[in-house]
Amino acid sequence: MNYNITNLTQVADCDAMLTWAGNEKADLLLKKSVEERAIVKFSISSAEIDALLQSTIAEIAMYDTMIAGMPDGPLKDEQIKKRRKADYKKFLLENRRESYGAIAILQKQFEVAGMGHEVTELDVLIAAVEAQKAALIAAA
Repeated sequence: MNYNITNLTQVADCDAMLTWAGNEKADLLLKKSVEERAIVKFSISSAEIDALLQSTIAEIAMYDTMIAGMPDGPLKDEQIKKRRKADYKKFLLENRRESYGAIAILQKQFEVAGMGHEVTELDVLIAAVEAQKAALIAAA
């Protein structure tokens, strides 16, 4: 993007702008690094969640088979309770999957890409301000 730097008529204005831009860039690079690390963690968590979810689904299927073949009584009631717990575990895993799964990873990747574009724009702005500063110094 072209920035209108002609309004910067003092070297001090350029210095103030360069300080601001430098701070913004440092903050953005730190945030980008944190988000990139989160992507790695999400990838690991996503794989773990998927494995646990598949295991829990198999566990629920096992309980369904057992319960279907059992006569009414305390043993069947106990298996029904265990199945409900497995259902709840499945519910929790599916919710965690939304927060740490493939969709969350893609969202984080999008955020990181946006930060990369912002860093590039800050570099363009910094270069333009430095050029203006050099021109002001040369004209003085």
